[in-house]
Amino acid sequence: MAVVVNLSFQARVRCNEEEIRKKRGIRIIRCGIAEASGEPAPMGLKTKYKDGLFEKAFMTLFARKMEKFAKGGNINEEDHEKKKKGFLVDFYDYESFVQVSKRVVQGRSRLQQQQVVREVLLSMLPPGAPAQFRKLFPPTKWAAEFNAALTVPFFHWLVGPSQVVEVEVNGVKQKSGVLIKKCRYLENSGCVGMCVNMCKIPTQDFFTNDFGLPLTMTPNFEDMSCEMVYGQVPPPFEEDPATKQPCLADFCSIANPTASLCPKLQT
Repeated sequence: MAVVVNLSFQARVRCNEEEIRKKRGIRIIRCGIAEASGEPAPMGLKTKYKDGLFEKAFMTLFARKMEKFAKGGNINEEDHEKKKKGFLVDFYDYESFVQVSKRVVQGRSRLQQQQVVREVLLSMLPPGAPAQFRKLFPPTKWAAEFNAALTVPFFHWLVGPSQVVEVEVNGVKQKSGVLIKKCRYLENSGCVGMCVNMCKIPTQDFFTNDFGLPLTMTPNFEDMSCEMVYGQVPPPFEEDPATKQPCLADFCSIANPTASLCPKLQT
């Protein structure tokens, strides 16, 4: 139960009054995105977000957990200037959070990067949380659908807007899929390797191996969307199409446009 309580705290997203719109008599609440449409910006344009206190709090919490693994130790002066001043602490913004991720990647193999993420995730949970999760959420259709529903509000700050979709798992149709419209992490990092090594693979492994609930994540590098399917066992690394992608030459500042495979996926 401690796992659920811990996650439920993350879902309390702060919404400004101007973000509450009326449509056909129904109050529509949109948090985070500052685009006039309320949707992510088209491919090639960077989505504007308006993060509230809770979003910044979790950016800061995750970033500080990663800091001890980041090259150069504590946050440097340039990153410090990008943080937003809070009441008692300096809050990281999303750009600073991504910068910490990039420093974690430096000098580490893909396996080492994935291990760092696992350690960070474990450090966010109380002792014994994985075992509790396995008891609360055995790998059933209900558990898969329940976690898909939780993902939409819980990870909004990290990946942007998403929605639950119907998928087919082992021949059974169920609402255990989550479609991330345009992944905020991929959009801001611009790196295939970081998407795979710092998000996709470690998240899949954490749910599948530590929590005992299979999860497959399928990023689409053409439009930066991503589909998460709870209850579906992920393919081996060597057989996963996401691990055979070239650099996003238009978005990554250190991309090798002639390489057939992102260098961060090779070692």
